[in-house]
Amino acid sequence: MPDDSQEWRKARRFLKERLQRDYTTLRGYQEERSNVRQLLQRTAEMGESNSLLLIGPRGAGKTTLINAVLTDLLVNKSFVDNTLIVHLDGNLHTDDRIALKSITVQMRLENAADGKVFGSFAENLAFLLQCLKAGDKKSKSVVFVLEEFDLFCTHHNQTLLYNLFDVSQSAQAPICVLGVTCRLDVIELLEKRVKSRFSHRQVFLFPSADHFEEYTKLCQELLSIPSNRELKASADRIDSLELLTSDSLNFHRNHFDGVEYEFDSKFVESWNKHHAKMLTSSQAQKSLQMLYDFDISEAFLKNFLFRLVAQLKPDVPHITVDQLTALAAQYEGDDKIDLLCGLSVLELCLIIAIKHHSEIYDRDPFNFEIVFARFSKFAKVSTTMQSVERSIVLKAFEHLRIGELIMPLTNSGTGKVQKEFEMHKMALTYGQIQQAVQRYQALPTEVAQWAQSSLI
Repeated sequence: MPDDSQEWRKARRFLKERLQRDYTTLRGYQEERSNVRQLLQRTAEMGESNSLLLIGPRGAGKTTLINAVLTDLLVNKSFVDNTLIVHLDGNLHTDDRIALKSITVQMRLENAADGKVFGSFAENLAFLLQCLKAGDKKSKSVVFVLEEFDLFCTHHNQTLLYNLFDVSQSAQAPICVLGVTCRLDVIELLEKRVKSRFSHRQVFLFPSADHFEEYTKLCQELLSIPSNRELKASADRIDSLELLTSDSLNFHRNHFDGVEYEFDSKFVESWNKHHAKMLTSSQAQKSLQMLYDFDISEAFLKNFLFRLVAQLKPDVPHITVDQLTALAAQYEGDDKIDLLCGLSVLELCLIIAIKHHSEIYDRDPFNFEIVFARFSKFAKVSTTMQSVERSIVLKAFEHLRIGELIMPLTNSGTGKVQKEFEMHKMALTYGQIQQAVQRYQALPTEVAQWAQSSLI
């Protein structure tokens, strides 16, 4: 028993570390990966200068793709010896002066300056360009990785981008500019002179929304424990990261290394078999489908599984379907539905009256008088809502407005129009109202029936 306890603790730590600190494992995007790899190879080996933009939503794997390609190329000795990597981030390097200083440090140009002190931005830039232009195709190639590329477009006159693209278009020292951004309109942000010097190579990374089976396999892979042989096989790739000499790229310093773990083969078989069976159950599949509809990125799935693995305890050494379903339900929660469930029955009746009006008149705007007339029809035949005074109904209507469940069409206030006649629009979907009616505790049956049909 102590052995089993030790094994599951080790498994929990292993999975948490792998989910958090595996920066170079890229799944899919084979064509895009090949394009970026060939581009960097041509820069390092043939002295070609290039520029490229990686575009995709957050969490799609743009930075991981660059990390994976750099890791692939570290086995190539000529790439390691002949390439400098300069990493810039738009969130950190907020203007060209800071970015230029970082480039100078990362390219180790201080020693080449013979003690010269850069007195201004112009001198710093001139010295950098002089160093790049002094080279030829046999010089060391420089790879510029620009994270949050769109933020560099906001810098004054786009001086840095202009000069980098200008060097990449001329027969000088070979450089490759890799821009990473989540904005599709990033090309339109470039000034005309910068745009004319950009190669217009763009690689788009968009996760596919039509491969749920692959999403399930990915989930199973992330929860499974590899054999000791597989752990040792991946160790060589991780060891090669030590060849990265860049001071700004730090993913290799904190990268997950599974070689320090060793598991009992029977435990690994039992663990993987249990979780493979658990993920194939209909309840787990339904929860995974909901997560897939919510967010299809691998980064989101890793965060979800990390929270799931963190729930492992001595009395619950395996992940259960109930844990998966309960955690997935938290992502399905809707604040508007919770707000509706906290309304009084009278306020919910007004929401139902507004829903029927919107369905009949194709979401036309409404005022209090319209809603009150529809509510009054229901109140006449209802045993619950009889003898509710108009002033109380008006107060309930105003409460809906304060809660922003209905929104006024104009911001002119009630000075020009009486509040009973001010036009509003509904800030809810029919599905939200339907779910709220189903979840509402102790809702009168006739109100629930009225929510289903406007016929009284």
